[in-house]
Amino acid sequence: MHRLSGEVVKDRILELMQNPKYKRMTVSEIADALGCNDSTSFREVVKAVVGLEEDLYIYRDKQDRYDLIERFGYKPGVIQITKRGFGFVTLLHEDTDDIYIPKNALNGAMNQDTVLVVVHKNSSGSSPEGEVYKVVKRGSHFVIGTYFEHNNVGYLKTDDQHFHAQVVINKNNNKGAMPNHVVKVEIIKYISDNLVEGKVVEILGHKNDPGIDILAVAHKHNLRTTFPEEVLNHAALISDEVTDADLVGRRDLRDEIIVTIDGEDAKDLDDAVTVKKLENGNYLLGVHIADVSYYVKENDPIDREAYKRGTSVYLVDRVIPMIPHRLSNGICSLNPHVDRLVISCEMEINNDGDVIKYEIFPAVINSKARMTYTNVNKILVHNDEEVKKEYADLVPLFETMAELFHILNKKRKKRGAINFDSPEAKIIVDENGKPLDVQLRTRDIAEMIIEEFMLCANETIAEHFHWLNYPFLYRVHEDPDPDKIKRFFRLCEALGYKIKGKENVVHPKAFQELLELVENTKEEAVINTMLIRSMAKARYSEQSLGHYGLATEFYTHFTSPIRRYPDTIVHRLIREFIFESKCDEENFAKYSILLRDIAEQTSRCERAAEDCEREVEAMKKAEYMEEHIGEEFDGIISSVTNWGLYVELPNTIEGLVHVLDMTDDYYNFDERTMSLIGERTKKIFRLGDEVRVRVIGASKETREIDFEIVGIKSRKRKKTVVEIDEKNYKGKKKPRSVKGKKVTKK
Repeated sequence: MHRLSGEVVKDRILELMQNPKYKRMTVSEIADALGCNDSTSFREVVKAVVGLEEDLYIYRDKQDRYDLIERFGYKPGVIQITKRGFGFVTLLHEDTDDIYIPKNALNGAMNQDTVLVVVHKNSSGSSPEGEVYKVVKRGSHFVIGTYFEHNNVGYLKTDDQHFHAQVVINKNNNKGAMPNHVVKVEIIKYISDNLVEGKVVEILGHKNDPGIDILAVAHKHNLRTTFPEEVLNHAALISDEVTDADLVGRRDLRDEIIVTIDGEDAKDLDDAVTVKKLENGNYLLGVHIADVSYYVKENDPIDREAYKRGTSVYLVDRVIPMIPHRLSNGICSLNPHVDRLVISCEMEINNDGDVIKYEIFPAVINSKARMTYTNVNKILVHNDEEVKKEYADLVPLFETMAELFHILNKKRKKRGAINFDSPEAKIIVDENGKPLDVQLRTRDIAEMIIEEFMLCANETIAEHFHWLNYPFLYRVHEDPDPDKIKRFFRLCEALGYKIKGKENVVHPKAFQELLELVENTKEEAVINTMLIRSMAKARYSEQSLGHYGLATEFYTHFTSPIRRYPDTIVHRLIREFIFESKCDEENFAKYSILLRDIAEQTSRCERAAEDCEREVEAMKKAEYMEEHIGEEFDGIISSVTNWGLYVELPNTIEGLVHVLDMTDDYYNFDERTMSLIGERTKKIFRLGDEVRVRVIGASKETREIDFEIVGIKSRKRKKTVVEIDEKNYKGKKKPRSVKGKKVTKK
């Protein structure tokens, strides 16, 4: 209750300061103005003022008087430093354009720092311009890189192109690291704008060790790659078999024909499904989800660690799990032919795809088969007689699943849900992690069946809690930003497509119709990608705000508690509020506070995991293309900028054709038509055009791939796959070019 009253006091302080007649006050004066004169309420005012100051809503002058931070002329935000050294600040409390910060205006700020900026009144360019006034909180406390020495002093060579400072490491702080060790370094002193002192806190391995490259990226994104001993010890205490005591209060579904359907490599099987055709013509869909919350109790060591991780992370050839393997691949995984505990959602669905009746309950199942997407597709799509014979008892089940899928999918399309089907890469690596091939990941009806069934269960659970008005954790997707949609409209018009509706009010159905229109065209991948970038980022929230992309008022994540912490929390809420009826005021108050923090933490963890997954994928694609320099490929222009063309190959690999390498003419960028136009030749390169390119450079370290357009000779320049030459490194500046593998052009 103290925390709630503290929030009320914060609101009253902000209301006081927003009054135009307000003049800066000390804490005591603020307390007097609010009538908080007794010791208890004064302490609440002090805590509220400190909290508002830490959250950068208010600021304190040299006389310890407080006012709204904007009245001091400062705006708080988080800075992102680009590869080229300038930055953009995303404001914390304003939904406006990012503030552009030139290199010479950083004033010691580094990537991800929380800063106060002063915005220049006469800004030029598309973004407002400013300078960093003060670094409030450092965003980078650790940096990952390769250790080397020069003149008996240690240095760090980092692959992080957003970190521009040189890191020096004294010998007594190197923890025994040897040259070419990949290390994690804690920043212990900021010496100047471009120089920091660090100490080695962990040696990850030698830079040539198999898998060390992926491990380094994981550490760079602050992912927790090992479990503390306390967590592993606690996991060891959990039984690896279901006992009779576990079955108390559970519905016994072990005789039901229930199966799992997943990818070949999956080991953490969250969900099992079954479908029956009822006598009345309706379908009974059973979605049975691993009951992780039965084993992972609130605030136990596994729960605390799962909260910090937020999600499992999938990195090419490995998984960083959210909970220990003993649980994720063992007692929690719905493995075939063994008893497993689940939370079930059974839904009766009519032929219009409406859920007319449902039930949520704890159960025990015994999966009849561990099916793969490949084999279910062979049964339903390819009519493979050998596979159909192997799973003869289950073929009718899969056929009924396909019937229900088409009904549910038709309903979802009818209401306007956007079917984002952007191409995904599957990177094939050898036992040492070296990429052998980059293929397009294919999806067929088996994958879509499971996706549709999970969507149905997630919506059903979310709607149930919405109408109960109990504390809950929702998956929300807000309306897209009007400015981004305007840009998307212009891009589509440049490609010859017009979207129904006004730019500031677009129903998702209009976007879905566009995606159907471009299906199987050369522009499909480009428009899919551009649309995804135009959408708001889905996140977790304690408020039921709906899901724009799915065109639904109610949505949550219920179906993957082994790999997503929000799903584990949703299970915990189901158990406490529905199964155990703990619907007292105290429990409501507890979760009303907790869920906001959980939503913010898990959304943050999700973004970090996605950033890590993207970087690892980009690294492996660049490493793969290092072996294909000089080769030619057909691709599509996926983006046009004033510095060149980005070309995407059919397997999703993307590279840059720099405008300086287009030496046959001087090309101008036309933003309206998203094209580069030659001044002399009038040659035009448009978004979505098919082009043939040659690989002229690739670097695993920079995660970059360079193309040239076949038929246009690029400027003469030596390109290298970057590899640090420690002998020539003088410890003053990062080298502009270093020895490495020369690239020859054909």
